[in-house]
Formats: sequence, structure tokens, C-alpha cells
Amino acid sequence: MSQHRAPLYEALAAHRESGALSFHVPGHKSGAQGYAEAESDYRQILLLDRTEIAGLDDLHHPEEAIKEAQTLAAACFGADETFFLVNGSTAGNLAMILATCRRGDLLLVQRDAHKSVIHGLMLAGAQAVFISPLWDPESGLSMGVAAEDVVQALDRYPEAKGLLVTNPGYYGITSDLKALSGLLHDRGKVLLVDEAHGAHFGFHPDVPAPALSCGADAVVQSTHKMLTAMTMGAMLHVQGPRIRRGVVRKALAMVQSSSPSYPIMASLDLSRRMLQEDGRERIDRGLSAVRRIMAHLSGHRRWQARGLTERMLQIGCRQDPFKVALYDVSGRLDGFALKERLEQQGCFPEMADPMHVLLAFSLASNEEATQRLIEALERIDEETQDEGSGTKPGLGETEAAAQRISEPVTFDWEAIHEGTEAKVTVPVAECAGRIAAEMIVPYPPGIPVLYPGERITERTVAHLTRLAALGSRFHGHDVTASGTVPVMETR
Repeated sequence: MSQHRAPLYEALAAHRESGALSFHVPGHKSGAQGYAEAESDYRQILLLDRTEIAGLDDLHHPEEAIKEAQTLAAACFGADETFFLVNGSTAGNLAMILATCRRGDLLLVQRDAHKSVIHGLMLAGAQAVFISPLWDPESGLSMGVAAEDVVQALDRYPEAKGLLVTNPGYYGITSDLKALSGLLHDRGKVLLVDEAHGAHFGFHPDVPAPALSCGADAVVQSTHKMLTAMTMGAMLHVQGPRIRRGVVRKALAMVQSSSPSYPIMASLDLSRRMLQEDGRERIDRGLSAVRRIMAHLSGHRRWQARGLTERMLQIGCRQDPFKVALYDVSGRLDGFALKERLEQQGCFPEMADPMHVLLAFSLASNEEATQRLIEALERIDEETQDEGSGTKPGLGETEAAAQRISEPVTFDWEAIHEGTEAKVTVPVAECAGRIAAEMIVPYPPGIPVLYPGERITERTVAHLTRLAALGSRFHGHDVTASGTVPVMETR
């Protein structure tokens, strides 16, 4: 099959041009009637918004265009088999866990995992042993889990099915996956990788290696995050004999819509074709926009970006150049305040933390946008010169446990329901020593600070207090707005 084809998009385009009449769903019949002023925005995309009719295949039983598109994607990304996802990397994380763990099974999990990983553990009724990542003392950023901690966890819990890691982290830092896959496979365990922000890895010498090439058994990528697919478009790649493909398919049928979006799936097909045809050149053009901002920041008296520290280099970390963690050297503006100032200038960052603003570039970034960003930073600099110097806080660890390897935590859905019904809320300042009743999730990045059933430490209290004071947003229980944390009634 030719990688220059986009079989699913081509099938949709051919059906559109055939003049076929719709006596099937969706109800809009490929028209934008009733959309009023939005008609011009939706007209073209609705022509591709189809359903599982003859010639357009079925995501949950692919035999034609979707099967060919997924096969081409597997060849492009280096997988044995690739599954299209229309519910984002969330669906892929759920399916990876459900295909690996039965009720009561134990999985090693990187502590700063996305909340969808926790939801997968809940659905599986699995146990997790959390391994705290290493934290760089200079930058305060996560460097991933250490191989020696994984060895210790496997020695302590030999029944573990494997390890799930987040690589890269939200700030673009990758760890040594080859070392992890080697030690896991030596013990007959699987390596699952949430590579949501790394779909472009391996397609240019200046970006890190992809998890598949490092030996991962299953990898989830958000094709919409760093490539060009539509939002919610993602892929799940599997390789080797350790992942049961039939169980993966059953899990995906459970966690994905039975009416998948054809525009999203076609965008996955087109994104793969683009990457295969001229991905390196496009990535290089995107990197030119990054080089421009980095050149501007080099030696700047106030704005700087985080780079790899000596400690990170020593343990084999790499950094995705498309992620720029910007901060105010003077300490006048914390990350949340700088994010707000940039938004007022028409520049919307990916996220903020107490110190940094995270700028997410991609292969679609251009130097014109970078120039506008530079001009915005210069205006902010001028406007805030008289605000005086502030403190220079580090990001600090979001993980609160003193020990690097946790005791097993059971994520039982019924127990979680019971816990939710038996909860009370207490002020943040008074919750140390109590048992968390819900996940507490600053968003973005969607990494829980607390899990249900976890004992709250003084360090966690300090971290939540700081996030709330800086105006952090939360999914679920809003610590900033309420000033409280849900805990179990009994201590």
C-alpha cells in the first residue's frame, strides 16, 4: 500500500462526489440547514460527516478504508497494529489498562500520570503501586521514573503486570525508555506508555526517539496535540506478543463511541500521510519558529526558558524542543499571572504552573506568530517594570508522598462510590492526615495531586494552598473556589 494515499479520506471524498442520497443518520444529511450564521463554518465539514454505510467501513469491525488507513498508520509509526481513537488518548489509556489488568491485578504506575490512567484503573478494578518520578532540583521539573526504583518495585511486587509511564511529561522531558523496557521484558512484564505529546517523535533528528523504537509494548499518542489531526483524534499502537489484541479491540468497543466521527478519523489518515510524505521538512519549519523565540530569550534580562540541566543529561533525559517552559527571572510575575498577561495580548499558552508558562509549538507554528509573541513579551516587560521584584519560586514536587514507591492502592469502583457517599469537605489547611475521598486534579495538565484513598500530607497541603492562592483551575472539586478538600468521614 502506498503511504502517499489517504484511503479513508479518499473514500469519504468519493462518496461526497457521487451524489449519493442519504436515507441514514446523521440527521443533518450533509447540509448545514438551521446553522444560521455558522453555516459557512460547518458546510464543508458536514459533507464528510458520515456513518457506517457501504464503502465507508466500520471502526469497530474494519475491513475496507479504515482497515487500510490503520495499516498504513502502523507502518508509518513502527507498530505491529494501530487503532484509531476518536475519544482522544483517554480512550487509549483506558483500553491499554483494561487489556492488561483483570480485577485485582496490580500495575506499576508513574505517580504523575494523567487522570485517565486512574479512570482506567477504576474501570479495571485494578491495584496500583505508584512510583514517584525523579524531580530535577534546579528546574523543579519531572524527569520520569528511575530504573532502580522500577527494579525495587518489581522485587517488592513481583506479581505486577507491568509498568505504565508518561513519556514525555507535559513539559516535553523524556526519560530512558530503553532501559525500562529491557528490565521489564527480562521479567516478562509489559511497558505501557502514555505518549500523548509525542506523536511527532522519531520524524526529525532534533526530537526524541519514539516509545515504540525503545521497546514499548503499547503506546498511546494524541495525534491532535502535536500533529495535525482534529481534536480528539488519537492512535493506540501495539507491538510484540505481550498485548492481547483481541482484548484491546473489545476494550475499545466499550470505551469508544459506536458512532465514531468520520471527520476525526479522516484527519488521522491525512495527518499520517502528511507526516510520511514531508514530516521532517514540516517539523523543521515549525522548529524555525521555536529557534526564533529561543534566540530572543538567549541572554534576555527577564524572560528565560527551561533547558535540560546537568542532572537531566546525566540520567539520559531529552527535551522536546516544541515545548518551551517560559518564566520570569525577576519573579515579578508568577506563571499564572504571566499567562493572563499573554492572553490579554492575544497569545494563549498551553498552561501555567506557579512558576512557568508552557508554550506548545508544533510543526504548524510559524515565525510570524513567534514575532507577535516576542512583541507581546516586550510590552508586558514594559508594563510591569514598576511592579518591583518578587520571589523566585521553583515549581516544586506535585507528588506528596515521602516514599518513592507507594503501598498498593486499590481502585475499586464500588468502593469509590461508597467513599464518595461517606465524604465530608474540610478546609485545605485542616486536611493533613485525612484520607482523600476524591481525585484533586489541577487542569491543565490533568495530573492528580491526590487520589481517592490516599493519606494527605503536610506537603500536599502546602502545594494545594499555593495552587489555590495563584488561581489554579481544577477539574471536579474546585479547591480554588471552595478552599476545601473532600475527605473520608473517618480518619
